[in-house]
Amino acid sequence: MEGIDIEEQDPFPVDRDGTKMGGRDQIDGNRKRGCCDRFQHAVSKWMLPEDSRGTYLERANCCPPPIFIILISIAELAMFIYYAVWKPQKQWVTLEEGIWKSPLTYKPDLREEAWRFVSYMFVHAGVEHILGNLVLQLVLGIPLELVHKGFEVGMVYMAGVLAGSLASSIFDPLSALVGASGGVYALIGGYFMNAVVNFREMIPLLGVFRILAIVALVGTDVGFAIYRRFANHEDGLQVSFVAHIGGGVAGMTIGYVFFSCYNKKLLKDPRFWLCIVGYVIFLLFAVLFNIFLSPAS
Repeated sequence: MEGIDIEEQDPFPVDRDGTKMGGRDQIDGNRKRGCCDRFQHAVSKWMLPEDSRGTYLERANCCPPPIFIILISIAELAMFIYYAVWKPQKQWVTLEEGIWKSPLTYKPDLREEAWRFVSYMFVHAGVEHILGNLVLQLVLGIPLELVHKGFEVGMVYMAGVLAGSLASSIFDPLSALVGASGGVYALIGGYFMNAVVNFREMIPLLGVFRILAIVALVGTDVGFAIYRRFANHEDGLQVSFVAHIGGGVAGMTIGYVFFSCYNKKLLKDPRFWLCIVGYVIFLLFAVLFNIFLSPAS
């Protein structure tokens, strides 16, 4: 009987709890992926660099589900339907009286009502406005929340909403503000920076497509917002576009740090504290500007 070199044999597969697997367990591990597995693999390729995908796939599940982005979308849609039914709009694109008088809309002459710096995200100017924001935040936000969970995505989204209104109050201080574009652009900005920095690892060919698609989408949307601001307002009502830029900058800083630190200790990352300090300085400056220097006073 010939001798067997044990070192040349393939080792038995070992599960994460240290137990050996073989036979049927090994066969089951090689079976064809189901729809859920394929979806999780696709999410990992689109949202994470290669060195983080294995960890994500080991932990991948839908518990908790992406509840933040779904709930915030339902709230925004419900508010739009409420105003559409209560005060039907004629054109469904520009602001009408019902939305303009809403206690949620940000208006420069009512900025002492501090909740308006956040609540404006629930009010939208028309069908195109609400559908555009909902599609973007659901298509991008659900995969992001599956990977990074609700707290991180919620923090980035709300940071973009607040940064958008504060930036608008500084750089376009006489204009009103509606829509969730600040939060949406924070998600886009964070994902965009992650895709650019990890370009070689996040599927190069599709990486080019993603970057070009984001640039084209953002350019079109901002262009439409600028058109609404300067060329298509009624009764002197002007809606700022600066929230898009403010939210995007928040996403490319705070959002990038959150989304690039998968499976890492965020509090030990100096980039996190640098972004937090920068955001707090911007927040304090914006508050002081609105109290003492704003031409809307």
